[in-house]
Amino acid sequence: MLRIKRVPTVVSNYQKEEAEDVARRGGGCGRNCLNKCCIQGAKLPLYAFKKLNKIASDKGLAGHESGKPPVAFLDSLLLGEWEDRMQRGLFRYDVTACETKVIPGNYGFIAQLNEGRHLKKRPTEFRVDKVLQPFDGNKFNFTKVGQEEVLFQLEASDDGEVQFFPNAPVDVENSPSVVAINVSPIEYGHVLLIPRVLECLPQRIDHDSFLLALHMAAEAGKAYYLAVSFPIEKAPTEKITTLDGGVKISKLLNYPVRGLVFEGGYTVEDLSNTVSDACICLQANNIPYNVLIADCGRRVFLLPQCYAEKQALGEVSAELLDTQVNPAVWEISGHMVLKRKKDYEEASEENAWRLLAEVSLSEARFEEVYALIFEAIVCVDNGKGDASESSLEEPDVNPQPLEEVDAINNNSRHNMVTGTQECIVMH
Repeated sequence: MLRIKRVPTVVSNYQKEEAEDVARRGGGCGRNCLNKCCIQGAKLPLYAFKKLNKIASDKGLAGHESGKPPVAFLDSLLLGEWEDRMQRGLFRYDVTACETKVIPGNYGFIAQLNEGRHLKKRPTEFRVDKVLQPFDGNKFNFTKVGQEEVLFQLEASDDGEVQFFPNAPVDVENSPSVVAINVSPIEYGHVLLIPRVLECLPQRIDHDSFLLALHMAAEAGKAYYLAVSFPIEKAPTEKITTLDGGVKISKLLNYPVRGLVFEGGYTVEDLSNTVSDACICLQANNIPYNVLIADCGRRVFLLPQCYAEKQALGEVSAELLDTQVNPAVWEISGHMVLKRKKDYEEASEENAWRLLAEVSLSEARFEEVYALIFEAIVCVDNGKGDASESSLEEPDVNPQPLEEVDAINNNSRHNMVTGTQECIVMH
């Protein structure tokens, strides 16, 4: 069983002693970063996953049953390395000290008081009115991350088997994808997947990057540490259509934010390409959105939103603005990251619902956006989408028993659990 270790709060991404040591050696910029000034000759752990096509029916991608991987991806590698960085003081605050509780109600929204993220998180340097923004080397970007913040490199295995190399050279010519800590974490084990870091990509979704994220979700198996599902996972859905590739598209019902759910597919590429095409369509039309990958990569929630637009138009109430919560994928999925003690103490399902309702597109606008997405998907699919009749799915809503809510609320930090809490979040 993993035990969470607590460390003093620090405010710097870079450890002074390590930076000074690099500077003394005359290497790079002295910050031991991921840019080409420092990365030449560097070595980092490398996890090579088995690239699989079929989606298993119960846990992740099919094919891992044949043999034991050389290292436990989640327990030993990701969390082991994350805790090592915690002991070394690389985080801006101690996220394990944040108070967390489940709010009683049908959906069990989660409330977290995270004052450190509000006070010490690096300010956002991007425009809020433009989804796709060009890479700007003068602003913060992931090449400025210190190598000590990187947990490992991640790529598909060349020989079709899982491999782990604890000290692999960084292939600068082929721009590695890496997994790094989020120095301003929202939860225990919060990490960032950075695709092809040396290509200096803008923050966007493309086909290769999203496929990599699905494989990482499958490798992790479970990645959410409260003994409950994300509230959005409990929402009932209504089937819209099933495409030729076997991907079923549904829409959320009885949830404060309107969204689409993608699942199934004959291969993992079918699901990945369909969701990627939808995201690329939204990006091209300057429509903000968030993505949640759930069920070990078998189910994906796509959530167009308009909170920044409403803010700019002065349509968000002063009361909600005072909370200083800018809803992104965590909040939209039901994990409310609150910045004021008052809001945490007064947290209720009604308050959470009211905030998230401001994020959602109107019904008319959502239908317009879905039409854009469907046209893009069918166009890429050579017009072969199977527009089968919509049918109401059985609502998969199982409200959390109050006894479980009470048990969870009595302990703000919980042991890792198995079950359906298998999500990866993408901002």
